[in-house]
Amino acid sequence: MKLLDGKVVLITGAARGIGRAIALSCAQAGANIAFTDMNADDNFTSLEKELASFGVKAKGYVSNAADFSSTEKTVEEVVADFERIDVLVNNAGITRDALLMRMSEEQWDLVINVNLKSVYNLTKAVQRTMLKQRSGSIINMSSVVGVSGNAGQSNYSASKAGLIGFTKSIAQELGPRNIRANAIAPGFIETEMTKAIPEEARQAWTEKIPLRRAGQAEDVANLVVFLGSDMSSYISGQVINVCGAMLT
Repeated sequence: MKLLDGKVVLITGAARGIGRAIALSCAQAGANIAFTDMNADDNFTSLEKELASFGVKAKGYVSNAADFSSTEKTVEEVVADFERIDVLVNNAGITRDALLMRMSEEQWDLVINVNLKSVYNLTKAVQRTMLKQRSGSIINMSSVVGVSGNAGQSNYSASKAGLIGFTKSIAQELGPRNIRANAIAPGFIETEMTKAIPEEARQAWTEKIPLRRAGQAEDVANLVVFLGSDMSSYISGQVINVCGAMLT
């Protein structure tokens, strides 16, 4: 029996990168997949087809996770299509890096809205269904930067740190109804975004990691599968680093 057999997993920002790896790993583990992204581009369409090839139900929804009304409508559609939501993965996120002295209000607001407000939006909308079910697992994608901070990323760090506080709070609120909440804090993970970093800078990052390599999106996805499964039924309110011991 697969770890997520019969479960319905909703993933935001899943068309590419870590979100895509999460969707594919959950489908391989037997879950039916609902995913969102801002645009129905080639990545969006190809993911829907690739997920269906695993023999699970899969459907993508064009939705802006940072918009409250759009999120509510999307969750209603997901429940209508799948009848339940067992796992929510709040993965949507962006960066707009700059030193504080050069950071615009727009850069600050955009990152906070996409990275933090979106988590409020989705969790608020999904909790109704999970409360009725008296079960659920909420997995929020934070970052080691949310734990340690990072120069030039005060907006991103603040959003990811806020997400950790949010996760711990809702774990306490929703625990009595058998709903769990955990945060994952990835370190330096190879994605399309990090591949654009100059090789010299990538090597410098790698040398700081005790395991001497960057992580893969699948390293994060494997943890999502575990936290979404019944094997982690007594794990809640935790922040788990996936960073090769970069942050200890």
